Amino acid sequence: MTRPSVSVLLPVRNASRWLDDALASLTRQTLTDFEVIAVDDGSTDDSGALLDRWAESDPRFSVVHQPARGLVTALNRGLNRCCAPLVARMDADDVSHPRRLELQAAILTSCPEVGVVSCGVRHFPAHRVARGFRLYEAWLNSLTTHDEMSRERFVESPLAHPSVMLRRDLLAEIGGWRDQEWAEDYDLWLRLFEAGVIFAKLDRALFFWREHGDRLTRADSRYSVPSFLRCKAHFLARGPLRKTGKVILWGAGQTGRRLSKFLIEEGVAIKAVVDIDPVKIGGSLRGIPIIASDELADELDENTVVLAAVASRGARDLIRACLVDLGLEEGVTFWCAA
Repeated sequence: MTRPSVSVLLPVRNASRWLDDALASLTRQTLTDFEVIAVDDGSTDDSGALLDRWAESDPRFSVVHQPARGLVTALNRGLNRCCAPLVARMDADDVSHPRRLELQAAILTSCPEVGVVSCGVRHFPAHRVARGFRLYEAWLNSLTTHDEMSRERFVESPLAHPSVMLRRDLLAEIGGWRDQEWAEDYDLWLRLFEAGVIFAKLDRALFFWREHGDRLTRADSRYSVPSFLRCKAHFLARGPLRKTGKVILWGAGQTGRRLSKFLIEEGVAIKAVVDIDPVKIGGSLRGIPIIASDELADELDENTVVLAAVASRGARDLIRACLVDLGLEEGVTFWCAA
């Protein structure tokens, strides 16, 4: 066989309830020049047998069976088997639009400067999707340019992991996925942004994200809020805050308290904390003085970087407007984190 243009990397663990739907969506792709590398990570249901049957009926499907070693090991082992220059991620419980591979591959083929391309997503089935996921979906789909995704990268993951297509050489160069204290996909995005890789996103829903109670994000501590904040602190400390002389944190609530702890552990010296709560103003957070928002202007100089550490999007937008009015530039002299 000639080398395919796209490798679909599909880790599988006990997904027999949804696997046929996921694989069938791949057989309906308008881009037919692909291979599927499915890694059965120690499934105890019928997933392994289902994958073998698919591989017997379609030569584009290949199965790697391994003991249960976890998602990162499955991804990296599958990556080593991918032959194509482009690698599309897919999860065994989700569904891809028929034109997903075609349109994503077209971006990477026609735009050599782009290293990662995603697309709009939709959660389903509708009756299982809670308000929080709907809000995340709307936020995720609102970020369609590289600058928007880069600017918001410390708020939340700006891409859905199984919706992306990446250059295989780029993945290999950066070391693939890593087993850290936090989510493997978020870690990958932040490393790629840090390396200066250009991201793109198709402004249409080409990926359908199944909501159910067994999703890994619900059961694994690496996907908890504290783990995400620890990851953000790590990459903030070695990136935007690495050379700054003065860091000011806006937010003395739960998000600010947690983030300040992890930033201090990363060696970041926070000079002041801003808050609007009169009960907190004049006090301290981890020994750092808490000041009112109208005192912030007096604290700013050319070496200052402000971190807006609030979880509420509405409050974050108000803080953004205030910082812009003070002459700060998002992504340069201030960042939002949540």
